[in-house]
Amino acid sequence: MSHADADGTDFTDFMSIQIDRWSDQTRPDQANLRARLQQEGYSVFEWTDAPGTKYGPHSHPEDQSHWIISGVLELRVGHETYSLRAGDRDYLPANTTHSAFVPGDEPVTYLIGAKH
Repeated sequence: MSHADADGTDFTDFMSIQIDRWSDQTRPDQANLRARLQQEGYSVFEWTDAPGTKYGPHSHPEDQSHWIISGVLELRVGHETYSLRAGDRDYLPANTTHSAFVPGDEPVTYLIGAKH
C-alpha cells in the first residue's frame, strides 16, 4: 500500500516496516537529515558497513530509523527485501525482526536513529 503525507512524500508500508523513498533531485545532506531525526526525538549516530556485511535476524527494544547517506543497504523483514539507497529511510517499530546485507562493492553509510 502506498500513500502520501501532507507534504506529498510517498510512503510504502510493509508489515510493520515503513519505507520513505528519496524523491529529491539533490543528494541527501547528512547534517539536515540528522537534525530532522533529532527533531523527531531520535538519538542519532552515523554508521558505515563494508561491502558484504551481513546482519542476521535480530530486533531492537526501541523504535529505529535508518537514513541512507551513501551506498545501498538491503533490509529484510519477513519474506520481503527492500533496497535502500541514498536518501531512503526506513521506520522500524520496536521489536521488529529484521536482517540486513550490504550488496555490491561499495560501503554503505547511514544514520541510525533510536527512540527509547
